[in-house]
Amino acid sequence: MKAVFFDAAGTLLHLQKGVGWHYAQVAERHGGYLSAETLESRFRTVWSVTQPAPETDGPRPDDDRGWWRTLVARVFSDAPPSFDLDAFFPDVWEEFARPAVWALYPETLEVLRALSGRARLGVVSNFDGRLHRILSQLGLAQTFEHVVVSSEVGADKPSPKIFANALERFGVEPSDVVFVGDSPEEDWAGAERAGMQVFRLERPGNDLRGLLQML
Repeated sequence: MKAVFFDAAGTLLHLQKGVGWHYAQVAERHGGYLSAETLESRFRTVWSVTQPAPETDGPRPDDDRGWWRTLVARVFSDAPPSFDLDAFFPDVWEEFARPAVWALYPETLEVLRALSGRARLGVVSNFDGRLHRILSQLGLAQTFEHVVVSSEVGADKPSPKIFANALERFGVEPSDVVFVGDSPEEDWAGAERAGMQVFRLERPGNDLRGLLQML
């Protein structure tokens, strides 16, 4: 094993409060009209039926902001005319890159420190460019050799393209990599199809310390 690639959200880090809570907080500044609970439910519903952005040969336009705006518009589809989505969206986009919005899982630093010097570390995430800021805020900017972000590659997990991009950046063979993630399809199946070993993170049944036992 030469390298360990990690998923980001749900694996290394998590929102300290739900998406709906943040939507409600920002919407309140724009004359909001729905509770955090309602927005959380709507977000989960819309997220579950929204297709990923189309795969492209290079970085997708405007860091996937257009895709996110469409999703947010669906969450707020019955907003009254007084609700200005064009004013709301830039604020809610920045909300999720503010300091202290995201937090590391309790064992994340312990595990990353234990792996330091034993393996090369990377991130492969279905995120956008905000992830670089978030990792920096959490003190992880220097921890990972490469951070591979779907909007910058033009493909989302489980597409072979994003895994191939990570392997190319590291210059390693798939059999030399362990992939760590929490999504059965995007992480486990995608990485296995790419030829990588997989650590299946299934909180609360296990956590990242299980990776150290596996290795």
